[in-house]
Amino acid sequence: MSTTLFDKVWDAHVIRKIKDGPDVFFIDRHLIHEVTSPVAFLGLKSRNNTVLYPERTFATADHNTPTINQHLPVEDPLSVNQLKALEENAAEWGISHWGLGHQKNGIVHVVGPENGITLPGATIVCGDSHTSTHGAFGAIAFGIGTSEVEMVLSSQCIMQPKPQKMRINVNGKLGLGVTPKDVALFIISQLTTSGATGYFVEYAGDVFRNMTMEGRMTVCNLSIEMGARGGIIAPDQKTFDYVKGRLYAPKGADWDKAMTYWETLSTDDDAVFDKEFTFDGSAIEPMITYGTNPGMGTGISNNIPNAEEVEGGIDSYKKSLNYMGFAEGDTMIGKKVDYVFIGSCTNGRIEDFRAFASIVKGRKKAENITAWLVPGSHVVEADIKKEGLLDIFTEAGFALREPGCSACLAMNDDKVPVGKLAVSTSNRNFEGRQGPGSRTILASPLVAAATAVTGVLTDPRTLL
Repeated sequence: MSTTLFDKVWDAHVIRKIKDGPDVFFIDRHLIHEVTSPVAFLGLKSRNNTVLYPERTFATADHNTPTINQHLPVEDPLSVNQLKALEENAAEWGISHWGLGHQKNGIVHVVGPENGITLPGATIVCGDSHTSTHGAFGAIAFGIGTSEVEMVLSSQCIMQPKPQKMRINVNGKLGLGVTPKDVALFIISQLTTSGATGYFVEYAGDVFRNMTMEGRMTVCNLSIEMGARGGIIAPDQKTFDYVKGRLYAPKGADWDKAMTYWETLSTDDDAVFDKEFTFDGSAIEPMITYGTNPGMGTGISNNIPNAEEVEGGIDSYKKSLNYMGFAEGDTMIGKKVDYVFIGSCTNGRIEDFRAFASIVKGRKKAENITAWLVPGSHVVEADIKKEGLLDIFTEAGFALREPGCSACLAMNDDKVPVGKLAVSTSNRNFEGRQGPGSRTILASPLVAAATAVTGVLTDPRTLL
């Protein structure tokens, strides 16, 4: 019987099916950080349980970490407690821990792939919604809640109903200045933030085959923003080349054995999906959001739609525009911006900083712009310096910060002030996401760079 890639990986990990209930599902890799794990460990201890497979769990600090002066003590008391709890719990249970200052420290969904923790055909969970990132490798990866974190720690299993299957095909050639971030924002704008609810999405077609692994991670990262349980892309030679030789990747005969399995991980030609969409990649332009959810997006050259032109309630639509300080029919290009942020598990990889540098090289940061350039890990930070990108940034008036989640969410010092408008390469633009009262436009590193050197929202195609 013909099956999808998702079916092949899912079914291989089902330990037991519960009639009219969820599957008991084995987890290969468990990623934890300082925010969702402390309570899970408390629950573990209260039940006198142990960590069943500590070698399958990996801990890093990212959400609450400062991005400057990381060599100094953290000032925020809550952050201190959470970071300390992560370190102590990891030490007690023999879990790999890459805390603040560790050379392998960084955003959980950046360091996982960097170190070969993320592998094709694996099941990966984390107490973080953007765990879907790892699906770029042909893995089934999704976020879980605190109680489920405890369940995985104690049993290496989770109880999950099997999602429905959706395939999204994007074919054709992308135009000038169009990045994987734009492809993802375009898809979300077409499907809305609930359009994939209850589904696991496979991305297929020329556009995804031609993407780098970094680009595929960006797309899968944003799957959750259209309601999907996760996203997945079939592994290919790019995937295998990326994984080979990394710290936790198989070696020698184990690599050969793994490859024998990995090369089977594709959807059969006549497999059937519960829902399927096809888009033309050449129709996509650089994207921006104008509202307070990732589905409120449009091509940067377009005006903001009128309420009658969009799905959903008119009152909530107008409320969103009012919060952003925008109006129906507004032109987005030329709007004055206060902050630019490049980083996060969506766009904090070396490819993203190369893109940013391609625009700012030979130009100067606009005086009205506060810019936060935050690498996703120390590996990315080192690559930025090694490739000469730091020199480009410094000459243009930008400073590089230290790794962390930073301004993606208001859980650390990098908060956008009340009323200020930010162009952000992160993944969410909800009210107050980047700080109480902050306003967020989601965009690609190219749009962020173009805005950073002009001071206003700018189409990057005019600077390329």
